[in-house]
Amino acid sequence: MKYGFIKVGVATPKIEVANCSHNSEKIISLIEGAILKQVEILVFPELCLTGYTCNDLFFQDILIDSAREGLLKIVDYTKGTDILVVVGLPFLKDYKLYNVAAVIQNGRILAIIPKDTILNQIDVNESRYFNPGNKKPELIIINDYEVPFGTNILIRCNNLSKLVVGVEIGQDLWSPISPSVNHSLRGATLLLNPSASPRIVGMTKFRRDLVSLQSKKLICGYIQADAGDGESTTDAVFTGHNLIAENGKVLADDISNPDEIMVSEIDIEKLHNERNKSSIFRQACSNPLDDDYLILDFSYMDKDRQVDLTRYISPSPFIPDNSEDRNDRCKEILSIQALGLKKRLEHIKVSKVVIGLSGGLDSTLALIVTKKAFDLMNLDPKGIVCVTMPCFGTTDRTYENALKLAEYIGASLREVPIQDAVIQHFKDIGHDINNHDVTYENAQARERTQVLMDISNQVGGIVIGTGDLSELALGWATYNGDHMSMYAVNGSVPKTLVRYLIQYTGDNTDNKELQKVLYDILDTPVSPELLPPVNGEIAQKTEDVVGPYELHDFFIYYALRYGFLPSKIFYLATHAFANKYDKEIIYKWLRSFYYRFFSQQFKRSCLPDGPKVGSVCVSPRSDLSMPSDASGTAWLEELDKIKHCL
Repeated sequence: MKYGFIKVGVATPKIEVANCSHNSEKIISLIEGAILKQVEILVFPELCLTGYTCNDLFFQDILIDSAREGLLKIVDYTKGTDILVVVGLPFLKDYKLYNVAAVIQNGRILAIIPKDTILNQIDVNESRYFNPGNKKPELIIINDYEVPFGTNILIRCNNLSKLVVGVEIGQDLWSPISPSVNHSLRGATLLLNPSASPRIVGMTKFRRDLVSLQSKKLICGYIQADAGDGESTTDAVFTGHNLIAENGKVLADDISNPDEIMVSEIDIEKLHNERNKSSIFRQACSNPLDDDYLILDFSYMDKDRQVDLTRYISPSPFIPDNSEDRNDRCKEILSIQALGLKKRLEHIKVSKVVIGLSGGLDSTLALIVTKKAFDLMNLDPKGIVCVTMPCFGTTDRTYENALKLAEYIGASLREVPIQDAVIQHFKDIGHDINNHDVTYENAQARERTQVLMDISNQVGGIVIGTGDLSELALGWATYNGDHMSMYAVNGSVPKTLVRYLIQYTGDNTDNKELQKVLYDILDTPVSPELLPPVNGEIAQKTEDVVGPYELHDFFIYYALRYGFLPSKIFYLATHAFANKYDKEIIYKWLRSFYYRFFSQQFKRSCLPDGPKVGSVCVSPRSDLSMPSDASGTAWLEELDKIKHCL
C-alpha cells in the first residue's frame, strides 16, 4: 500500500446465459489471473453469475439456487488470498428477488449490496423481476454466516484507512441522487459499479463522460464493469465497455475482450488530499447525513507492499497529452492572460506598456500576450514599447530574434545598451569586472529593470513582467530585478508550458517570418545571458545550474497541487522519466528543488499581480500562503529516507 496506490482490475467473463456453473468457473479463472497481476480489487459485471438477460428465467428456482452455489464456489476459491472481489448475481430474500453485488475477500462474503434504482422502461423492465434494496443494512444468514445486506454499506481497509469502498449497481449511477453521492460524503474514496448496458449509438461516449464526471464531482476513483458479448442478443448487444476513472481522468477505457482483465492503479492518497483542499466537498460533508450506514473493515496481509505502476505518469503534467486538448488549453491560457492584462490597462487608463525583450522564451510569451490584449482593446501595437538592452552576455542570435520579433508583431522598439552603465556601477561599488559572480550577474538584471521602469514613466505606461512560474518556484529571479514589474502575465505559467504556448502561436500564425523567429526562439537554450558568450554562443545555460525545467515542473505540480511526500514525487518521477534520467539525477534535482523552494519564499511573498491560469500558482494573495522563513528540513529529511533506492 506504499505511496497510497491500489491496483484495481475490471473483467468481463464470456458467460453462457443461465449457466451458473460455467460462469462461476470463468470468474474463478479471471480471479486467478488477476492475482497473478497483483490486482487488489477486482470488479465483475452486473448479474454476471447468471447473465443480465435471463428475463423470466429469473423466476426459476433452479437458476437462483445455481447462482447461490456459484457464489459459494467463488467465495471458497478466495480463501488465503488478499484480493477483494465484487460479483453480480440475483439473490432471493424473504420471497423477494434482488439484483445484488456480493463483496468477497479471503473466503468470506463481506456484504451483499442490492441495486437501488430498478428500471422500468420499454427496452429494460427490471421491475418485472427485481425489488429495490433496503438502505439500512440488516443481517442475513448465508451458510451459517451472518452477512450484512443493504445499500448503505462501506468497506474500509485497515492497512490504508483512506481506502473506503462503496458499491452501486448499473443505473444507480444515473439516479439524480445516486448511492455513490451518499457513499462519498460518508467517506468512500473508491466507487465500484457492476453494470450491464446494452450498446446503442452514443452510449459509449455517454458512459465514459458520466463516469468521468461522477469521479470528478465526488473526488473519487470510479470503476465500472460492463456485461459483454456472452449475453443474449435477443433484443440488445452487450460489448463489455469497462472504465476506470480517477477524479475526472479516465485511466483505462476499453471495449473488453472476453476473459481479459483491464488493470490500472488508483491513487487514494491523491484523492484524499484533493478532498482536504476542497471547501465544496467539506461543506457537503458537513450537511446532515444518513445515519443508517454500516462500515465494515478488511485487511491486506502485506500492508507495506509497493504497487508496480502500469498507469501512465505524464512527464509533463501541466500539458495535455492529446494534441487537440493541448491546442484548446493553449488557446484558453493565452485568452486568460490577455484578458487579465486588458482589465488592468482599462482600469488604470493607460494604452502604453513596456517589455524587456531578450529574444528568450519568457519575454516572447509576454509580448504575444500583450499583443493579444491590445487587439482586444483595439489599440495600436506601436503602444507596446519593446526594449532590448544588450550587455556582456548578449549573443547575436537572441539580439537578432528580439529585433525581428518586435518588427513582426508591429511593436515599437528601443535599444538601450547597458554595458557602460553597469561598468560605471561596478566602479562605484568597487567590484572587479573580471569577477563573474552573482554581483556581476544581478547588477545587469537590476540595471535592466531600472531602464524599463524609467521608460514606462517616460511613455506613461506600465512594465510587463516576463518571469514564469518555474522561475518563481525556484527563486531563479533577481530580487528587484526581473523579479519586479507592474503586471506579471507569465507568473502562473510553468516553463514547459511557456514553450507550448509559443509553439501554438507559431503553428497558428499566417506570418511566416514571425513563425520562423518563434521556432528559432524555441530552439535557443534557456539563458539569462549574463555571462560573456564563448565563440559567439551562449555560455550560461540555466538548466545546467538549476536543473532541467521539465523535472522541476513535475516536482512543482505534485508538491504544490497535491502536497505529496518528496519520496512519492521521486517514485512518480522515476516512472515518468524512466527513459531519460537515472534515479541519481532525479534525486539530485529534487533535493535542489526543495532547498530552493523553501529558501526563496521571501521573493514570492512580494510578487506583483498577474493572472492565474491553472490549478498551481504561487501568488501570496490567493494560492500560496507560506511563511517566508519556513524550514524545509522535514521535507529534505523525508527525502533522505529513499537514498537506498539510488
